Amino acid sequence: MSFIVRTVKGDMPPETLGRTLTHEHLAMDFTHFYRKPPQFIADKFNFGFGLGTIGYIRQYPYSSKSNLVLNDKSAKEVVLKDIKNYKKHGGGTIVENTTEGLDRDIEFYETVMTNTGVNIVAGTGFYIADTQSMNHLHNTQEDLYNHMLTELTEGCEGYPSVKAGFIGEIASVWPIRDFERKAILAAGEVQAQVGCGVSFHPHRVTEAPFEIMRLYMEAGGKIDKAVMSHLDRTLLDPAKLLEFSELGAYCQFDLFGTEVSYYQLNIDTDMPSDAQRLNMICHLLKEDKADRILMSHDIHTKHRLIDYGGHGYSHIFTNIIPRMKSKGISQNIIDKITVDNPAQWLSIPN
Repeated sequence: MSFIVRTVKGDMPPETLGRTLTHEHLAMDFTHFYRKPPQFIADKFNFGFGLGTIGYIRQYPYSSKSNLVLNDKSAKEVVLKDIKNYKKHGGGTIVENTTEGLDRDIEFYETVMTNTGVNIVAGTGFYIADTQSMNHLHNTQEDLYNHMLTELTEGCEGYPSVKAGFIGEIASVWPIRDFERKAILAAGEVQAQVGCGVSFHPHRVTEAPFEIMRLYMEAGGKIDKAVMSHLDRTLLDPAKLLEFSELGAYCQFDLFGTEVSYYQLNIDTDMPSDAQRLNMICHLLKEDKADRILMSHDIHTKHRLIDYGGHGYSHIFTNIIPRMKSKGISQNIIDKITVDNPAQWLSIPN
């Protein structure tokens, strides 16, 4: 049996993807998650980006309305420039995880791939219930199944010439709501039929990744084609992380570049640093889990792009991989995590 990876400009052999970021966003709208800034510094969020404000935006990224709009004209120009830099530093492919509820932009993904030479893989699926239109909220599980299956096998809604290359990110809160449960179950059913990869966004509690996998497998989804995102802010207990890895899903550490310990969306979580993320990866490597690890940045706000004062899409390649080597991680293992594992996950039976 042969396998392909489906990009926004057509199918390609998995072995040609190169280094791959498995959880990024190129264009999206995250304004649903706006949070008011602390009153005593509220005036700092009225003037956009600059040397006098970027420190506040880094600390409270969800308190800047402009920061949450990653799909306006200026953001798209900066993203395009940033992806060219990613290509310059050895990037081959980016997996775009924007789904229904976050304003997916297939046309822009095509533009990025055409103008940069970086392969872009688009997802299909549904973000949390609170971001959905009333039409989607009233969908049955069969409706959600049909939507995802159609986008994978026939073409994306509004862009019939482009097929999705994976399911995700499928997002849920805690407790998992009825719509989200239907989306998880439908994703498992579609995966079993198509053989594609699936990516899940868990809520910020330890139980969430385990429950999502239970539902997904109950619906027939293959565990070795599932990615659990954001484990670097969800499973901070090394024992729980190892327990989850034993299930056989990909363990994704996708918040590289986020170096602010205060996590605005869950103040009870101390966000780890990049050094701590690498320690989490090393913990799994010691348990022979190299084939179950993925890395990315989950860029979804302006302030993480280079021209807005951030680290950009090349951060893992320019700053993290050298640190991996200094921690004793071999080039073969680095290649497995950044090249081989993504290609294996994205492969679809042809």
